[in-house]
Amino acid sequence: MASIILPPREADIAHHADDRALGPGHDVVFDSQGAGIRPDLGQVAVVDRAEAGQPAEIQAKMNSLVHEDIIRALYDAARSGVRIRLAVRGICCLRPGLKGTSEGIEVVSVVDRFLEHSRIFHFRNGGDEEVYLSSADWMPRNLDRRIELLFPVESAEGRQKVLLALDAIFQDNVKARRLQTDGSYRRRRPAKGEEPYRAQIELYRESKRALERARAVTAITLEPLASPGS
Repeated sequence: MASIILPPREADIAHHADDRALGPGHDVVFDSQGAGIRPDLGQVAVVDRAEAGQPAEIQAKMNSLVHEDIIRALYDAARSGVRIRLAVRGICCLRPGLKGTSEGIEVVSVVDRFLEHSRIFHFRNGGDEEVYLSSADWMPRNLDRRIELLFPVESAEGRQKVLLALDAIFQDNVKARRLQTDGSYRRRRPAKGEEPYRAQIELYRESKRALERARAVTAITLEPLASPGS
């Protein structure tokens, strides 16, 4: 018996795009397939803002940063005056603090109790805030040889939650290590008079508080079922 076998990418898209249960807006995701998600940081509006003397910042969280094109683009953005903060848990081939190249780049790594895989990208273009979530690290295998997903966080409440979680990583002074120019890492410690701040624990506690607030508003009540024939 003959059968038709679609390539994996086309088969996946055809299967999911046909599912109306995905809800409104799913076409935005599928329309982006094939367009590529590699960010051209040298061309984004944030660089123009920096060159115009306006607030400009890039913040990103990922597992690994290896892609040469991305690293060069980050160096170019830093030279244009863009402030860059990177939370890279694992491999990072970028070197911060190089004179004339990456003095405006900060790189931290946080390894703690919970294994993290979130990828967050934040661009501050003057008064505009762009926040994206992604499945991809900035590595050749992700950006050049895999099907990955990048999508914007469109609601103001959603962006606030994501940015609070991202900022917590940069506040960590217990489990954070700061990447040095020579490629070594230095453990960050609380400064004199500064309270210890452990990002994962603080985010965990905040999640518990949010859950308790939600339960208080939408309390669940159970009513017994009547027995048959009663």
